[in-house]
Amino acid sequence: MGGSGVAVSYRELDRRSNRLAHEFRRQGLRAGDHVALCVENDERFFEVVWAAQRSGLYYTPISTRLNADEVAYIVGDCDAKTLIMSHTLRQTAEQLTPMVTGVVSKLLIGDGTLAGWSDYDAVVGRHPDTPIADEREGVDMLYSSGTTGRPKGVRRPQADAPAGTPDNAVRLMTDVFGCDAHTVFLSTAPLYHGAPLILSMAVHRLGGTVVVMERFDPVGSLELIDRHAVTHSQWVPTMFIRLLKTEPAARRGFDLATHVMAIHGAGPCPIGVKEQMIDWWGPILYDYYSGTEGAGVCAITSAEWLDHKGSVGRPVIGDVHVLDERGEECAAGERGLVYFSGGPEFEYHNDPAKTLDARNDRGWTTLGDIGYLDGEGYLYLTDRRAFTIVSGGVNVYPQEVENALVMHPAVADVAVIGVPNDDLVEEVRAVVQPVDWHDRGPDLEAELIAACRSQLASYKCPRSIDFEQDLPRGDTGKLAKHELRQRYWTDA
Repeated sequence: MGGSGVAVSYRELDRRSNRLAHEFRRQGLRAGDHVALCVENDERFFEVVWAAQRSGLYYTPISTRLNADEVAYIVGDCDAKTLIMSHTLRQTAEQLTPMVTGVVSKLLIGDGTLAGWSDYDAVVGRHPDTPIADEREGVDMLYSSGTTGRPKGVRRPQADAPAGTPDNAVRLMTDVFGCDAHTVFLSTAPLYHGAPLILSMAVHRLGGTVVVMERFDPVGSLELIDRHAVTHSQWVPTMFIRLLKTEPAARRGFDLATHVMAIHGAGPCPIGVKEQMIDWWGPILYDYYSGTEGAGVCAITSAEWLDHKGSVGRPVIGDVHVLDERGEECAAGERGLVYFSGGPEFEYHNDPAKTLDARNDRGWTTLGDIGYLDGEGYLYLTDRRAFTIVSGGVNVYPQEVENALVMHPAVADVAVIGVPNDDLVEEVRAVVQPVDWHDRGPDLEAELIAACRSQLASYKCPRSIDFEQDLPRGDTGKLAKHELRQRYWTDA
């Protein structure tokens, strides 16, 4: 752990995850069943996910920033039989107690007790530290969403394979990123996100070292690269922006010579930012484009990017296609909807309609991004079909925020969009049509933001609100969100 310095050996990780695996079996969980965890970046996080992974279970890490209602929805939707939370989230856990009646067992990690919850260490400590008899590979089920309301679980088929069988992430880390048992990987983001979790576990499978930041700090990340001789790392563009805005004097004096690859994703990196990072760190940046769905991956080295600035690369898992509105392949340079073919299968849990909407008649899948291919097959992303907001590398889904705001009695209509932000790349902005135009102003803005924060996690809520007398809607009543968004992005 980067901040506390707590270290967990492979021997200890093996023992701890074995004990929890035995507890899962005692609870009656078998391959294909589901567990959920809501735990901050802590040394115990990995023992939970590895226990599920080696028990053939589906496991869902949940954001620690969500409120009780939001956590309860995910726990119920994924059909979790076991819920594990951290004692640092005691208040949320207490609110959850009457809301997750379908959960068989609720375990709390850390000091202290809570009615309705069992002490994790006391329960798990009763079991042997040897493997369960019926080990097999499990799989994560992370939650992703579009603009149509509640998040949905991305469910991938389980491999009927012995525990320890390499997966696509291992192949990506070895064949593309060059990782092995000597890799020292810096994980800078919350482990409940897809890339930090999946890449860290892949390094574990290879026998490397994972250094986890409890929370991101620009200077702290440089210090950790120096202290632990980090070789590989994972970032989002906002982290690069914050690194570049750090005082030059604070950035000097760190030995970054061991750092040979900085992997980044979660949205295209602004060209100027990436140019500055390459100037500083050298050509070690490696961009990738994928999604929670994992239906395909594009990647690009710094050397390639310098010849194709703005590109997110060529496919390394699956094949990429850009299709027009008729479903036909676009010519080079022509924009269309980006699809992957030949990649891993997935479905949206409990949402066959959304699953169907993500596929075309050839079985190709899309994440809803708009882009184009150049003559050499490099992909460039230009927009998102559903206008999902990527703020600081975290997805925010406008419909969920709009649903929270539109019920306020002072709101006649609302649109939530992402607008330019020098630090976060995008920030959440609400454009509100008030019931009474004379009510507009700072007081109503503060009231609406407070109302939104009472319903949703703060990072989802708008930082500011603009007021319009009429929002642009077509004859069918559909909101012309692109027109609104263009007002803010034309000069960006």
